Amino acid sequence: MAARAPYIVPALKKHTATVIMAHGLGDSGAGWMALAQNWRRRGIFEEVKFIFPNAPSIPITVNMGMSMPGWYDISNLGSDLRSQDEPGILRSREYFNSLVKAEMDSGIQSSRIVLGGFSQGGAMSVFTGLTSDKKLGGVFGLSCYLLLSEQIKKFIPEQWANKDTPFFLAHGDQDDIVKHVFGSKSAEKLKELGVTDVEFNTYPDLGHSADPLEVHDLEKFLGKVLPPQESQSSGL
Repeated sequence: MAARAPYIVPALKKHTATVIMAHGLGDSGAGWMALAQNWRRRGIFEEVKFIFPNAPSIPITVNMGMSMPGWYDISNLGSDLRSQDEPGILRSREYFNSLVKAEMDSGIQSSRIVLGGFSQGGAMSVFTGLTSDKKLGGVFGLSCYLLLSEQIKKFIPEQWANKDTPFFLAHGDQDDIVKHVFGSKSAEKLKELGVTDVEFNTYPDLGHSADPLEVHDLEKFLGKVLPPQESQSSGL
């Protein structure tokens, strides 16, 4: 994909885990870096490397066809979000999987990798995590929905790596871009498919954005799925 290189916030201690956090439509990886920087200032997740990928600039139908950063095209912001750009979604999934593979190639276990994001980035993360053949540590999606939900089963591998992986979904009840019902129904769909660990949180009076309580809950989720590892001797 013709995207800029991701922004990286490196681990402060021995790198034992990675969080990949994808932005929404029209944004960039820089838009979410403050999340990791806040945790850095507070001395938590010091073993974790944070990756903030940048979507390529593509024509977006709801933007009158003009190009903007996006993981896939969107033709309608109304009730028909399921009219979706399957080729674009699958291209972005390939890119997300390549980020996971690169971390694994660097020595990080897939079970110590968390994939997540906001809006489009959250939708891509949930779809990629659900259909990945690598066992991830966790998946989170903020203000998002399950992509290609009517045909999702055909994308899930026979050896379903992430059936028991924790999924964290969060949504504001006043979201006028991605309706709250899309988030709640996506959580229900994950459970119907057989995902055993699905958490769905609703935030009163929150629109299409994140707030401190939601970030706090995300922090708790990451702390649960990526517990610190004891320092290991280098053998030197």
